[in-house]
Amino acid sequence: MNRIEKAVGIVSDFLEASMKPDPVLAATYMSDDVQITFTGKRKMENASVITAFNSGRYNWVKKSIESYDCAEKEDSVVVYSNGTLYGEWPDGRSFSGNRYLDRFEVKDGKIIKMDVWNDSAEWILEPDINQA
Repeated sequence: MNRIEKAVGIVSDFLEASMKPDPVLAATYMSDDVQITFTGKRKMENASVITAFNSGRYNWVKKSIESYDCAEKEDSVVVYSNGTLYGEWPDGRSFSGNRYLDRFEVKDGKIIKMDVWNDSAEWILEPDINQA
């Protein structure tokens, strides 16, 4: 298995754990000093903070992963996961087709950096936007 395949496996396993959600298991795929930034420049310290944030934003949320795109850097591998989110808002309305893009850097078998972007903020501000 080459570096890219290993990195995609780590990211895939992390995403599977985080969607359960199992923040304890998800944290095992991250370095102790991981840098996590969500949409809006929200800094998060670890997988438990991600789970807590998502539990306030959604009743539940899952990813429909469409693809992984990768690039090798000198000392790490960059993995982009993209697709759509589906789930339920806190008011009970379901949603799907919410675009997301996650960027991970994997080094020495651990995620060292994670950046997250999605349409949720816009959909929360204008609930009918996802009907278009």
